Amino acid sequence: MTTTLRRADARRIALAAQGFGRPRPETVGTRQITGALHRMRILQIDSVNVFSRSHYMPLFARVGAYDTALLDKVAFSPRPKWVESWAHVASLVAAEDWPLLQFRRDDMRRKYGHDAWAEANQPLLQWLRDELADRGPLRPAEIDHDARSGSRGSWWGWDDVKNGLERLWLFGEVAIAGRRGFERRYALTSDVLPAAALDRVVPRTEAIAELVRRAALAYGVATAADLADYWRIRDRPAVIAAIHDLVDAGELLPVHVEGWQVGGRPAKAWLHRDAARPRRIGATAILTPFDPVVWFRDRAERLFDFDYRIEIYTPAPQRRFGYYSLPVLVDDDIVGRLDLKADRAAGALRVQSAWWEPGAPADAAARVADELRVAARWQGLEHVTVARWGDAADAIAGALGSTRHEHPDGRRN
Repeated sequence: MTTTLRRADARRIALAAQGFGRPRPETVGTRQITGALHRMRILQIDSVNVFSRSHYMPLFARVGAYDTALLDKVAFSPRPKWVESWAHVASLVAAEDWPLLQFRRDDMRRKYGHDAWAEANQPLLQWLRDELADRGPLRPAEIDHDARSGSRGSWWGWDDVKNGLERLWLFGEVAIAGRRGFERRYALTSDVLPAAALDRVVPRTEAIAELVRRAALAYGVATAADLADYWRIRDRPAVIAAIHDLVDAGELLPVHVEGWQVGGRPAKAWLHRDAARPRRIGATAILTPFDPVVWFRDRAERLFDFDYRIEIYTPAPQRRFGYYSLPVLVDDDIVGRLDLKADRAAGALRVQSAWWEPGAPADAAARVADELRVAARWQGLEHVTVARWGDAADAIAGALGSTRHEHPDGRRN
């Protein structure tokens, strides 16, 4: 028998699975950071830094203001407990989960290990392996300097060095041994990963099955497309086979979610047997575009009726919501979006635009204002200012009692 869930129930299940709805801790330490990471299983990395680096934001959304050095220690130290891997895309995963993604690295080697560039640059790839073996972890600029000096009798430009390092990383020969700022330090994998992770072999079918199981836990309720996208698994037959095995084992329960359709028919979905089913979610959070709650746009639309696209690459005059609008969660719904900018020279958090989604609750402006104050303190900013663009801008500015500023593109209501 297939159970039917109301859409609101599905939202609460999904948010609880991601760690929302529980009180934020009064003190945030490594235990709280790793707890949130283990619930998500994965943390996507992105270079955009208008308000905050994207990988810092999912933790802020779940545990509140925290010292980002805690995450840096977990993920960007020479022997990290969480390592960078091509998972959803470039992401952080637990070091112990490295073997589960070996099939992905094998696929990358088949794709990029013998193409025209790789065949033409085998001497460079070997030279990079030798450099890392001889010298330990290095930034591309440190390697490129030696290449340009001609110390090895060859010359390769920065693009070739970076390309070679990235390929070796995709293949699993190289791992990331920390960062300086946002610049990676590359090292031989054996110098970064524990031997137990490197020695463990997980067959492809078994690995995909385990990743689907973890996605089901992290999502609570999901379609096959959702489960595949969590780890960007393109092998749909393997995903479907894994789902069937989990159903047979009683771990996944078939459900229909009200309003979830494919081709005009109810979409097949599955509820994890251990998923919490809270009656309410109490939360206010600013999300990154790369938070698991919204990173799969089809799922965000099904769960929240939220049509979401970031507009970084849209010409400024054609933007509807702003350069880098961030979804705003209040309780169990996405109620709006904010385009934020940290103006560090002025000590200000700039709300460049603010918009409501249909049905935003009456207390949304006050709650968003409170969260903006927390966000400003978290970023070391002294005050919040609000531009005049967006149908939520006046209400949020009023709730903040803040000053206003002009949008840099002159946009206003």
